[in-house]
Amino acid sequence: MQISMYQASVPVFIRMLANLVAILEKAAAHAEARKIDPSVLVNARLFPDMFPLSRQVQIAADMAKAGPARFAGLYSTAFANTEKTFPELIERVRKTVAFLETMKREQVDGTEERSVSWPTRGTTRTLPGLQYLLNHVTPNVYFHITTTYNILRHNGVELGKQDFLGPIPQ
Repeated sequence: MQISMYQASVPVFIRMLANLVAILEKAAAHAEARKIDPSVLVNARLFPDMFPLSRQVQIAADMAKAGPARFAGLYSTAFANTEKTFPELIERVRKTVAFLETMKREQVDGTEERSVSWPTRGTTRTLPGLQYLLNHVTPNVYFHITTTYNILRHNGVELGKQDFLGPIPQ
């Protein structure tokens, strides 16, 4: 059986972003229950030179949206990075899921060899679609969601592996 570019991206990212929403909701509830200013968690980071939780969520959402959009030849602009609260971050992730839900299999499938270009710090990189998905987009989505999870765990939010994995689709 062969897996398609669509199957390897859109449903996977929708699922992981849904898990991210659940993680962020747990963090908001944790802050409220323990009378912690939520901005402490939203601005928390694991190391001084790492982005805070808010930026981790923003990047995860942007990567999940940009990959499939680029496969489809759609211009995908990042959302403004203005979120400062859990509700704002959750809304951003939900907007990303809503965008991904508009993607059609035929827009994404067959793009394994299509050149995909994207801006990086001061340059533009180009890879074939499959390499871009497997070696850039997917690792970035997982990295930033994992880092969000780790920041919250480090700060006492009761999260476990199942929160990260979420329900297994049938």
